[in-house]
Amino acid sequence: MRQLSYFALALKTSVLLSATLFVIPAAYGQGTLPVPANAEANRYGSGWECTRGFRREADSCVAVTAPDHGFLTNESYGKGWECDYGFAERGGQCLAVELPANAYLDPYSGDRWRCVRGYRPNGDGCDLIEVPDNAFLTDTSYSEGWECERGYQVVDGKCVALNVPEHAYLTTSGNEWLCDRGYEAKDQACVVVKVPKNASFADTSYGHKWKCDRGFVAKGFACSEIKLPENAHLDHSGNGWECNRPYRVSKEACRME
Repeated sequence: MRQLSYFALALKTSVLLSATLFVIPAAYGQGTLPVPANAEANRYGSGWECTRGFRREADSCVAVTAPDHGFLTNESYGKGWECDYGFAERGGQCLAVELPANAYLDPYSGDRWRCVRGYRPNGDGCDLIEVPDNAFLTDTSYSEGWECERGYQVVDGKCVALNVPEHAYLTTSGNEWLCDRGYEAKDQACVVVKVPKNASFADTSYGHKWKCDRGFVAKGFACSEIKLPENAHLDHSGNGWECNRPYRVSKEACRME
């Protein structure tokens, strides 16, 4: 009987201890995350957020008052309000955006202005863009605001006609020229490329305008035949050689190490 009494007492103590351990964390968790007035618990995750019309300051929510021509936002951080379209924040107030002549409200922000086509911003106004002869307005008011027509180039703020030499053509931009295939630029002219024997024309922007055929190497303005040493072969370019495995280059020959 005494052993049963001890067993019953131990079981009761174990049950009470388990219940206590379950209640304490829950109570502790609720006590460390109090939701202040004018706030609501986050729908996702833990914590809380202020309701519309209030913003967070430390662990409380304070009322937000939007100035004239302003409106409340859904943000509980920051100032909690923004200015209406056509107004800009100045010193905590919303003041109407003043449009200078030849300007319009920026449709994206609504709190600044842009110059109409043909004008560029200059301080608090829009200056007329002076377009030179043989030029046209661009869609941007920055930089010059204009470009030369095809076949002209900018020289000292004017559009001067390009002098396209024989055997040349205008590029896509229309503001420069390039030589036809088989020619190269020299002293504002296009001269024919002299391709040496055992070579072919190569349209490159640097070096020779020709490339030696496979098995030949450029030496000055000529292509010399490659003399393969024993146990060697032409490399991937075809204009040089390398040793067969397992030979190694040594003094212009292929030798075993």
